[in-house]
Amino acid sequence: MLVAAAVCPCPPLLVPEVASGAAPELEAVRTHCADALGVLAAARPDRLLVVGPAPAGAHGSFPAGSTGSFAGFGVDLSVRLGEGAGGRPLPASLAVGAWLLSRTERADRTDRTDPTERADRTDRAGLADVLVEGLGIDERATTEECAETGRRLAASGDRVALLVLGDGSACRTVKAPGYLDERAAGFDAEAARALGSADVPGVLALDAGLAYELKAAGRAPWQVLAGAAENAGLGGRLLHEDAPYGVEYLVAVWS
Repeated sequence: MLVAAAVCPCPPLLVPEVASGAAPELEAVRTHCADALGVLAAARPDRLLVVGPAPAGAHGSFPAGSTGSFAGFGVDLSVRLGEGAGGRPLPASLAVGAWLLSRTERADRTDRTDPTERADRTDRAGLADVLVEGLGIDERATTEECAETGRRLAASGDRVALLVLGDGSACRTVKAPGYLDERAAGFDAEAARALGSADVPGVLALDAGLAYELKAAGRAPWQVLAGAAENAGLGGRLLHEDAPYGVEYLVAVWS
């Protein structure tokens, strides 16, 4: 059963070493992602699935311990998704997810060593000891394929949490990766509304064809979340919305 979900963007620029001089520009996004992961920790999951868009050849499951690298972005930095034997290399979106989780795990370990923090954490379980696995989703997957995948994930454990990675449109300005498309603002506004209110039908209603044209790679992972959340009775909250560099970044929590 799905007990909580965090929705975060997944540009490699979230990693300060990759962003370099532009790192301060995304500090607010990083902060809100950390807040969203705190909601996951507070839900005490026994299984965490990190779900994100993946290119051809990188779809499917990634077992605990799978590693990723930001070498392709000119940075000698590797990350690991949970603890385990691992498998094939993580796609970029899941590598960003592993990096976000590593920050939460480091903070959790620090809190455990600080007696002044322990009382505040007695009702919370960190994510460091939770089984963490990854799932790469084809951004061209149909809405029903995504929803059915989500239903399977929700049924895979008693207390399942999702870290859902994906950006909105990449067509908000003339300098955006997909150039300016007048349809992008409306698409992003509806995605923000649906994700911020945990509106399952609204998320499933996002047009897959339009999302693909607008380079909104988050559409498929978001619809996996919607499938997982059917009948879960979760509420939603939008923590952050912005479109730096002409790309829509959303942070939301469902709990």
